[in-house]
Amino acid sequence: MAGGRRSGLQQQVISFYRECFRAARTKPLNNRPHFYAYIRREFRAHDIRKNDFVTIEYMLRKGKRQLETYSSPSIQDIHL
Repeated sequence: MAGGRRSGLQQQVISFYRECFRAARTKPLNNRPHFYAYIRREFRAHDIRKNDFVTIEYMLRKGKRQLETYSSPSIQDIHL
């Protein structure tokens, strides 16, 4: 969206994406690239049309549950 306004749902997705990377920065330095790759892969894995609101909202809820799990201090690494 070059220069255009974003919808509320688009803002939520962007905000969630950034939140995932902030959470990854709490992990050990050597393991952060694994988390970064996982985050990028998960966001790119789904070819969802931007007007498919039900699917986007579902994926956001699912992602937030995953983030809650992976944000746990006991999770130190992730493998693809």
